[in-house]
Amino acid sequence: MSHDSRATPALFTQVDITAGAQLTGPRDSQDVADEQVGLLRNILAAQDRQNELLEEMISQFGAAQRQRNVELGQWKQSNPDLARNCRMAAEALSQVQVEFLGTMTREINENAEALMDGEFMLNEFVDRFGPRLAHLNGVLQILAQLSSTPNPANT
Repeated sequence: MSHDSRATPALFTQVDITAGAQLTGPRDSQDVADEQVGLLRNILAAQDRQNELLEEMISQFGAAQRQRNVELGQWKQSNPDLARNCRMAAEALSQVQVEFLGTMTREINENAEALMDGEFMLNEFVDRFGPRLAHLNGVLQILAQLSSTPNPANT
């Protein structure tokens, strides 16, 4: 076999991928440092502004929450019997919820494969338990909020 001594083209070539303008020469290190310092100051200013906005937001949400707590406390003082009845109803309904969750989990455990395999069975399960659970949780939440037991986090 003979070996051809002709020059073969290079497999890799350089491609200029700079965006538009070419650098005219090496930049002065002081210019680069000044630019970096300026960028860092801009970032710091933006973070300071974000912190100010977050503090304002927290203040607004906190004020609204405090106002709701005051109004709820006034309602509880104006309606102590109803608040006490709400507490008793919440405790009773909580026991109903425990029984309901027990029934639901037994149903899931007994029919796990059918629920995974069949869309019809899953839809039936959701239709049977979903709305009840959602409404039960909503009623319990309202009763708990209106109950006479003060929330230790808000006192």
